[in-house]
Amino acid sequence: MTTALLTRSAAAEGRIGLRAHARHTGALVRRNLLWIRQDPESMFDAVLMPIVFTLLFVFVFGGAIAGKGNQDAYVGYVVPGLMAMMGMNLAMGVGTGFNQDFQSGVMDRFRSLPIARSSVLIAKIVVEIGRMLVATAILLAVGFLLGLSVASVPGLFAAIGLALVFGSSIMWIFLTMGVTMKNAQAIQGMGFLVLMPLQFGSSIFAPTSSMPGWLQAFTDYNPLSSLADAARGLMNGGAPIAHDVLVTLVWSVVITLVMAPVAIHKFRTKS
Repeated sequence: MTTALLTRSAAAEGRIGLRAHARHTGALVRRNLLWIRQDPESMFDAVLMPIVFTLLFVFVFGGAIAGKGNQDAYVGYVVPGLMAMMGMNLAMGVGTGFNQDFQSGVMDRFRSLPIARSSVLIAKIVVEIGRMLVATAILLAVGFLLGLSVASVPGLFAAIGLALVFGSSIMWIFLTMGVTMKNAQAIQGMGFLVLMPLQFGSSIFAPTSSMPGWLQAFTDYNPLSSLADAARGLMNGGAPIAHDVLVTLVWSVVITLVMAPVAIHKFRTKS
């Protein structure tokens, strides 16, 4: 794409109103949904990951963590934690898919159209939030089959909403990686290097009290710990949640405010 074309496209975006922006986003959401319909295998991670992870951690680690024969108690602990983890794992798929669209030339076509550049990225996030909802529904269904009980139905929906808010903020990071990194394999490699310490260095799978002091200090600042504990408190009750909810929301807002403009700028200026 030529510099002149990018300049004209950027100028056109500056004249696009809110209603047109929403219309462009809706059209791109429909395009992404149709793509999933044509390629249902792209939903395998959202469908299978919650089943595999729940069964794996409950039956492989549940007895060791909660005590032999106490897997039922561990279900109530790990399922809210897995809700926190799900968004980060699925967010990585946003970056790889975005990068593949660049490699195939689809994004060059979008950037040549007189549409808001941010609508392309927002549409990706909207569709991915839908995939997160599917994954969360399957996770909860498996949890209920394994004995999960919820103290508060409104608390359950609040936990789902909190996980979606945090997951959508992480997507901006991976969208930026999708624009700036050379290929999908590089994004996956970098993503796992970042996600694995965050996930296992948190309270998602086990209480942090048994961890060494230096690791507990890390978990105190890990947003996944705050999200997992908040979701646990909202769903199970009996624990103070205000601090964890506030920390999770602050992390989500800060990440979005920092990374969304970066992702949009990188998308506009990528050559």
